Amino acid sequence: MSFNLDDYIRKVPDFPKKGILFYDITSILVSPEAFLHCIDRMVEIYKGKDINAVAAIEARGFLFAAPFAIRLGIPLIPIRKKGKLPGVTLAKKYDLEYAQAEIEVHVADVPKGKRVLLTDDLIATGGTLNAARSLLIEGGSSVPEIFGIVGLPFLNYPKILDPTPVTTLIEYQSE
Repeated sequence: MSFNLDDYIRKVPDFPKKGILFYDITSILVSPEAFLHCIDRMVEIYKGKDINAVAAIEARGFLFAAPFAIRLGIPLIPIRKKGKLPGVTLAKKYDLEYAQAEIEVHVADVPKGKRVLLTDDLIATGGTLNAARSLLIEGGSSVPEIFGIVGLPFLNYPKILDPTPVTTLIEYQSE
């Protein structure tokens, strides 16, 4: 039986501002069938691959990476907004449309010499994931692949995240 993930993604026009079509994955989370489909697909894609840990971007990336990490029996590395982690951290600033943001990871959580799958719920411009990839590499890990539930390649994330391969469960080609 074919599963159409698009049926479970709410499209909200003019959010967060006029002219933007927002792809809301919370509608996946409220459907146990859709949520399980996403986790099952992640496991199917990465089981048996040489992945030693999964890193996730705050906050919705955590929702998909946590059950995936448990299913594969690998560590989950949270990447958080600046000021949310109490220990020694690595930090990276990155550009937003009209501002800058900063993310952090605990130094002790980054597995040196290990392969870390980097994940988020939705990949738009790739800026946050690019910064997160830099943090993991700076900490001594490699990032062989990036994974997202939803991809918006028309916002140019493939160029920003090159040369790291990106896998998504569904892509939208335009707004």
